[in-house]
Amino acid sequence: MSILFAPINLGNMRIENRFIHSATYEVMASETGEVSDKLVKRYQNLAKGEVGLIIPGYMYVHPLGRSYKFQTGIHNDEMIPGLKKLVETVHQEGGKIAFQLAHAGRQTTKAMIGQTPIGPSSRGRDPVNFVKPMEMTADQIQDVIQAFGVAAKRAVEAGADGIQLHAAHGYLINQFISPFFNQRKDEWGGSDANRFRFLKELISEVRNALPQGMPVLVKLNTHDYTPQEGVTPSLAVTYAGWLADLKIDGLEISCGSAVYSYMNMCRGDVPVKELVNSLPFWKKPLGKLMMKSMVGKYDLKEGYNLEAAKMIKPVLGEIPLFVVGGLRKVAQMTEALEQQYADCISMCRPFIREPFIVKKIKEGKTDSVACVSCNRCLAAVPSNMTVRCYNKGFPTP
Repeated sequence: MSILFAPINLGNMRIENRFIHSATYEVMASETGEVSDKLVKRYQNLAKGEVGLIIPGYMYVHPLGRSYKFQTGIHNDEMIPGLKKLVETVHQEGGKIAFQLAHAGRQTTKAMIGQTPIGPSSRGRDPVNFVKPMEMTADQIQDVIQAFGVAAKRAVEAGADGIQLHAAHGYLINQFISPFFNQRKDEWGGSDANRFRFLKELISEVRNALPQGMPVLVKLNTHDYTPQEGVTPSLAVTYAGWLADLKIDGLEISCGSAVYSYMNMCRGDVPVKELVNSLPFWKKPLGKLMMKSMVGKYDLKEGYNLEAAKMIKPVLGEIPLFVVGGLRKVAQMTEALEQQYADCISMCRPFIREPFIVKKIKEGKTDSVACVSCNRCLAAVPSNMTVRCYNKGFPTP
């Protein structure tokens, strides 16, 4: 039997193969954050397709932590019935599901949350939304930590099998652990250990809300690709070692940020036309020039996070490592596990195009995924278009 289909334990959760659905913003929740039938159907198909563990798109734990208009919420008790339906549907198909908990921090807009976004520091304006955040007070930091804990309790009530903390892609936890974003000089910044404190406190708060043995997973950037140095591979190794000391139950690694380094996060084609389509008219000329200048610079390199995985795996001990990022050939996925570079294969874009790809691989019907990394699926997000494969282009309005 292929190692790709060997079971593995994450805390007290056993998954039947090594395929992870990496959290993907679906643009499928209601405008107030409730789970929709369309979102349930998406994950029902992935469970039918025998994905080992499904991690749905990031769920915002606090009203100020919302990034997008149709993002799933876990910020109040009214979300629980929909979340419960989602879990029950996945379980009925024999699947396992972990909720990714997230807070946007500065990576949102005043229009989205009704006030100036917050972050660990007020450094600079980002190049996309032109947001200059407010530096969080000590009370606001504690409020967010508690919000993660209460969100974890809601996940338990909904029946989720595990929790993942989103510490990647430029969102709030990533902002705290990054020397680029975090310029604080108090106990929450000024040193690697102080910057890590926020994530450490979150893990403690969430763990206290969960039943014994329910897995706590973390998604960590290995490289922020910010204008000045943020999280780098060597710093990620340090953080991974500290996460191992905290005995988390699994670590997923990624890179890039949704604002500063979008194309590092999802290598492949730069869909200029589709990305420009989402911009207001006054941004379109400059946006088109910027997008065109990126073409050809981010071509897909299969397994582009594998080198970081090779650095991080040795410090994790027995803690499973998931690697996401451009893995397209079954032979390469198998090699990554057999060589012990990683323990699980996370995928995002391939599942958008082929929800049943795991089953096809298991049955020997394919030796690679069909996704060509055109990135139109992700370019649809700023236009509030439901995530699906748009390889042949966006439909004409």
